[in-house]
Amino acid sequence: MKIKTLLTSAIGAVLLSAALPTYAKTQSIIVAGGCFWCVESDFEKVPGVLGAVSGYINGTTENPTYEQVSSKKTGHYEAVKISYDDEKVTAKELTDYFWKTIDPTDSKGQFCDKGSPYLTGLFYQNEAQKKIFEQSLADIKLAPKNFTAPIVTPILAAEVFYDAEDYHQDYYSRNPIRYNYYRNGCGRDKRIKQLWGEVASKQYKK
Repeated sequence: MKIKTLLTSAIGAVLLSAALPTYAKTQSIIVAGGCFWCVESDFEKVPGVLGAVSGYINGTTENPTYEQVSSKKTGHYEAVKISYDDEKVTAKELTDYFWKTIDPTDSKGQFCDKGSPYLTGLFYQNEAQKKIFEQSLADIKLAPKNFTAPIVTPILAAEVFYDAEDYHQDYYSRNPIRYNYYRNGCGRDKRIKQLWGEVASKQYKK
């Protein structure tokens, strides 16, 4: 009788476990690609991305404001923390995509924005991410592209990430006219097409 009871309980536990829904594990990567409005816009269109938050990373001032960062005296990068469903998109896929949304050969900034806040970078949060970023960099060096200049985007350990002010979050969707005027005027998409050619044209569409 005791064995029968234990067996019934075990079967019931298995059936209950099978009936319960499984949940994807949410992960995040942090990248800097110049203006964080543009990086948000580029990544939030990717299937599997749950959201993107603009912020500041790897500087010397605690709780920096936009004015402080844009003064180019704090050492912070304008960065974006991207949350994603790892059952729908991988860190490697997102990193491979990242390269083709920037000019990785520019050591002074991105497009019309120059200075330390607008430098590119990949910020690993653990050793596994570091290996993914390094593999992606090795792969992208072999990818079809229209440039021979060296890639200067660094792979760095992530320090404290500070969320940017509320008015910066989802700026591209809340202020589409101003955002598009800025993006077009900065020549971002034109330069990306020059660098990556047909590869860039196959990026995710809005």
